[in-house]
Amino acid sequence: MKKLIKFLQSKMFITILLVLVQLTVLILFTLTLASKFMWYYIATTIISVLCILDISSENMNPSFKVTWIITVLIFPIFGAPLYIIFAKSKQSHRIGKRFKNYRLMMRNTMTNQCDGISEIEADDPATARQMRYIQKTAYAPVYQNTCTKYFPSGEEYYDRVMKEIKKAEKFIFIEYFIIEQGKMFDSILDILKEKITEGVEVRLMYDDFGTLQKLPKGYDKYLESLGIGVSVFNRVRPSLDTFLNYRDHRKILVIDGCTAFTGGINLADEYINEVERFGHWKDVGIMIKGEAVTKMTETFLQLWHFSKGEAIIDYTEYSCDVKCESDGYIQPFADGPSTDDLTCELCYMGLINSATKNLYVTTPYLILDNEMTTALTHAAAGGVDVRIITPHIPDKKMVMAVTRSNYRALLNAGVRIFEYTPGFIHAKSVTADGKVCVVGTANFDFRSFYLHFENCILAYKSSCVKDVETDFLETQKLSQEITIEQLNKKGPLYRLLQSILKVFSPLM
Repeated sequence: MKKLIKFLQSKMFITILLVLVQLTVLILFTLTLASKFMWYYIATTIISVLCILDISSENMNPSFKVTWIITVLIFPIFGAPLYIIFAKSKQSHRIGKRFKNYRLMMRNTMTNQCDGISEIEADDPATARQMRYIQKTAYAPVYQNTCTKYFPSGEEYYDRVMKEIKKAEKFIFIEYFIIEQGKMFDSILDILKEKITEGVEVRLMYDDFGTLQKLPKGYDKYLESLGIGVSVFNRVRPSLDTFLNYRDHRKILVIDGCTAFTGGINLADEYINEVERFGHWKDVGIMIKGEAVTKMTETFLQLWHFSKGEAIIDYTEYSCDVKCESDGYIQPFADGPSTDDLTCELCYMGLINSATKNLYVTTPYLILDNEMTTALTHAAAGGVDVRIITPHIPDKKMVMAVTRSNYRALLNAGVRIFEYTPGFIHAKSVTADGKVCVVGTANFDFRSFYLHFENCILAYKSSCVKDVETDFLETQKLSQEITIEQLNKKGPLYRLLQSILKVFSPLM
């Protein structure tokens, strides 16, 4: 009862309620018009046809087109208005201008730190092309003089984070999709309080949707009272606004411009298995030290300025001259809805298409568009050893049903799929041929590729590549391999549900 009362008083419930009220008004208005059936039928038919023609001509992923066409055809009364509101509504001039300024910030901070790509090109043209694409679309240089450390669990990641933030002397920048009170975040917060008294600048940015039901009301004000600079990204407001879809899914921690962390791990206790939600929580992270941290510092500050609406500053005051012994080539990069470039998805596809021996993928969600499915099946059919690990215990049952609906086409092409039996795997990593890997925040789903602000690290000929591959193979030992025979045991109603959910998966 206490949980129910708390939920009914929460911001999430109030937001959902107000959005439902708006949708109800829209539906009642539409039904009122429908009383004039003949004229309304003619009008809705014309509008639906125009919507379908517009959808066909739009520069959008075919999966989105199919979803919206089916929606308009099945629900002609409501489909067209929903399409106009959610798919056709353009960002406001103010948001569009801020996105433009955000891209300008990214471009202006782009510097070629080394000629690493030219060096790579002679040995590996495919990887060099991939890096050039990322450099062009994400304004992300390739760095040397950088060392890496891979963490195969949230527990190891957390222990190292605690050690590193204690060393901070100048600033600590923290950006996570989720923060939640508990052992993990509270212990970090205790250190931040000490650092503030020592004169260390602390900034914290978290996503408002990601922390709904996680933080008490006014928590940002409490943090500010401690001396922490706070930005709550894209506050949730009860309106039919497509901008609400754009979430900050990044995980970035930067210390003094010399050390940085990222990966799938948020600052909440399930990520270090202090609490159990969906069995054992398997996650990964990566730390870099040296020149490449510069890009992660800039990435944090750029979205901070976008979120706060602040003016551009001189990033050099947050730079660091510390260099580490080169551990291969490191390319941190970020992606988001401020641009039409699908950097994260095309980065993954680049690795898939360039793999000649093996390709290992871990992801909590496998909600694929046609292009990604084609890339994976083509690689497997061409003799590449393609393996994917997904969760066995899902955090969202409907999303897991869609994930499993993609298994059959992949298995038929020769892709091997494993489900992490002990629980939920939240890691997002890709390795190809034991020489290149990507570790970061982007899932294999539509939200990560099209709607979220994400960040990743690409590493080539780095020690972390072998560590990621080894971790994959060790995780595979704890996982159950999925077969066509297992899929065939599912009943017709379950397969029908999967088919329906898959059609609407781009909107989930």
